[in-house]
Amino acid sequence: MNWLRAMSGSLVRGGGRWKVTGSPRPIVDMSYTHHFVDFHGCNIPSTMKKLLVTQLSPNFRQAVILTPSAPVPVPGNEELLVRNRFLGVNASDINYSSGRYDMSKKPPFDAGFEGIGEVVALGLSASKDYTVGQAVAYAKAGSFAEYTVVPAKIAVPVPSIKPEFLTLLVSGTTAYISLKEMGDLTEGKKVLVTAAAGGTGQFAVQLAKKAKCFVIGTCSSEEKAGFLKSIGCDFPINYKNEDVGSVLRSKVPEGVDVVYESVGGEMFDMSVSHLSVKGRLIIIGFISGYQTSHGILPIKVGALPAILLKKSASIHGFFLNHYLSEYQNAIMSLLKLYLKGELVCEVDYGDLSPEGRFIGLESVFRAVDYMYTGKNIGKIVVELPHPVNSKL
Repeated sequence: MNWLRAMSGSLVRGGGRWKVTGSPRPIVDMSYTHHFVDFHGCNIPSTMKKLLVTQLSPNFRQAVILTPSAPVPVPGNEELLVRNRFLGVNASDINYSSGRYDMSKKPPFDAGFEGIGEVVALGLSASKDYTVGQAVAYAKAGSFAEYTVVPAKIAVPVPSIKPEFLTLLVSGTTAYISLKEMGDLTEGKKVLVTAAAGGTGQFAVQLAKKAKCFVIGTCSSEEKAGFLKSIGCDFPINYKNEDVGSVLRSKVPEGVDVVYESVGGEMFDMSVSHLSVKGRLIIIGFISGYQTSHGILPIKVGALPAILLKKSASIHGFFLNHYLSEYQNAIMSLLKLYLKGELVCEVDYGDLSPEGRFIGLESVFRAVDYMYTGKNIGKIVVELPHPVNSKL
């Protein structure tokens, strides 16, 4: 193993070349293809905890196990090793662990989609743009682990390790891209957002308001209704106390122009029936059916062609992976809005869940259960505290 010398600290550009400044750190040439840069004095363990999908099931607790001593991965030449500090929990975690996203993928495979933390090691080529100790966020399969190897090209540099940045990676970009590509939002349009106080609904509400639309949001409590008003929602509907269809008939008898729909089942049926002429319904999920054996709840599809034809209306499905060419622009636009104080990124740490805040990988299971209670406001995140014996 060849030991070379480099410098830790920040990368700076001077004279047309990248230079490193700071105190010494070793660069370890692990092989011809792996160049592992280890921060001098940073305690990187040899093993870690991670969540592993061992069988395909819509029941997350049956599908996934906690592995207590998995090897900490080694980053390749163009990769980063990220010590995760916060993890995002998504409804899609159920579809992933049940095998619905990729039927060819067989267990065992790693769980989780997104994380934020600091770079603790990196490949030689990756060190051109990143330094050890730098805060990064990422969206990549396998985030439910204490450490994750992330390709440098998909990492998102962030000013600090705040879970608010994590909310933008999947939830924020889903709302941004789907509404931009399919919503055709213009001033005065009437927009209905279902599950509006959730992880992605909160962004659909705010982005529609930025387009000067009239926004209606469904939710399940008065507390959520209050939150929706605080982020600009014109008319929250608590479906626990009110019939959504009746309220819509009274409030917008001509129908809604755009629906941002993530619930499915009866909520989908109701949304279709209240589309306006030339209305658009965007499906970004159908969480009400994810835990069922078939992954969906019955809908009244028989009348769908007639309804759409009569109104010249349309339904669009949106899956983020099909729009990755738009991802970089979306994430940068959202980051700018948040840093300028023009976007609320609400985070739910699980403080009001039965066993309290979600801390440690073990609590991911509770966080998924909590998500299906429908009580969260904003994005559900899990914190991973690390005993740090380093200069990071």
